[in-house]
Amino acid sequence: MIRAVAFDVGETLIRDDRGWGAWADWLGVGRHTLSALVGAVVAQGRDNADALRLVRPGIDIEAERAAMQRAGHGEFLDESDLYPDVRPALRALQQSGVRVVVAGNQTARAGELLRALDLPVDALATSGEWGVAKPAPEFFARTVELAEVSADEVLYVGDHPQNDVGPARAAGLRTAHLRRGPLGHLWATSDEAQAADWQVQSLTELVDAVRSA
Repeated sequence: MIRAVAFDVGETLIRDDRGWGAWADWLGVGRHTLSALVGAVVAQGRDNADALRLVRPGIDIEAERAAMQRAGHGEFLDESDLYPDVRPALRALQQSGVRVVVAGNQTARAGELLRALDLPVDALATSGEWGVAKPAPEFFARTVELAEVSADEVLYVGDHPQNDVGPARAAGLRTAHLRRGPLGHLWATSDEAQAADWQVQSLTELVDAVRSA
């Protein structure tokens, strides 16, 4: 029985376009160029932040992020960054009696911005706030604590098979692979994605899956 659903953030709830676009502008490289580099490093199984390191070798990403913030070009989120199915799906899950939480690899600042959107969720946390990130087992242990139910009653939803599906399954959670965003499409037929309990095209489809579970 699924009593809680935990959601990844990037390309699950929000589009990553704005964030990568801001980095491209800050580093003085074309947005298409950086986007292509992100795709290339991901296809190689590397951290997507390696795209920034290709543009500027030796970059201190946290220091640059802080400089962007001071210059007024820091992280920003508003309603337009959400995928259209997010609010209806989260609300529908809550109305079904399911605890809804958000736990993703995001900065502490992103956590503040997400809370400001007043999403219909019961709890929200980011890796920046916890000091531990996916795919570390500790991240999913914290996610289970956030869900306030046992691990096998939590469904973790994300687009990245290696960061979301695989480690969540290893931690004893149920999993759903969302075919959304570059990673979700690129790795949709991978063994990791196919090992998920569900493969869904949208959060609307996810709600139906949870209700019928």
